[in-house]
Amino acid sequence: MNIILLGPPGAGKGTQARHLVETRGMVQLSTGDMLREAKDSGTEMGNRVSDVMAKGELVTDEIVIGLIREKLEHGAEGGFIFDGFPRTLAQADALGALLETTGNILDAVIEMEVDDTALVERITARSTCGGCGEVYNDKTKPIPADGRCTNCGKENDFKRRADDNEESLKTRLMEYYKKTSPLIGYYYAKGQLTKINGLGEIENVQAAISDVLAVAKSNS
Repeated sequence: MNIILLGPPGAGKGTQARHLVETRGMVQLSTGDMLREAKDSGTEMGNRVSDVMAKGELVTDEIVIGLIREKLEHGAEGGFIFDGFPRTLAQADALGALLETTGNILDAVIEMEVDDTALVERITARSTCGGCGEVYNDKTKPIPADGRCTNCGKENDFKRRADDNEESLKTRLMEYYKKTSPLIGYYYAKGQLTKINGLGEIENVQAAISDVLAVAKSNS
């Protein structure tokens, strides 16, 4: 299955994507990860990425679509999770065209709805393990007393993002609503959008996503 996870910064898209990778064998197509991988690959596309980044220029949509095409051509047994792309209506159109030309379909677009105030409260209390990226929260999932990550066992390597503060978060939320939220209407009009509560317990969000995928599979 191929899906898009939509939601503002801190909605938990990364956490849910990791769960889908581990349990369903899906491949997470993160724009940032693909660019870093391409830069070091030595391929023609990788050299283009390296040149653009060396000049300090923004990577074009054409290049990102090219990287996604390469991934689609290699295939993935469990399908793909699009992470950080598309962000704009033009990118959504480009992705749709790419999926069509490569014989793939988009099975579901899941919007993780959040309450902004609750989201800010959650994110400003967030820490991540420097070893594996496991997320902790001062209130709901505090760092273990022995200082060891419950996922990878690394000790005393927990970090807070410098921009995980109220002012920065409000700026990032505004950017999301201005640039990315039009995708919600776009995919709703296509009949592909399903909304779930993104601020529930992690297990409840996982269950909600699983339900959406089950419905999508039955309709395919």
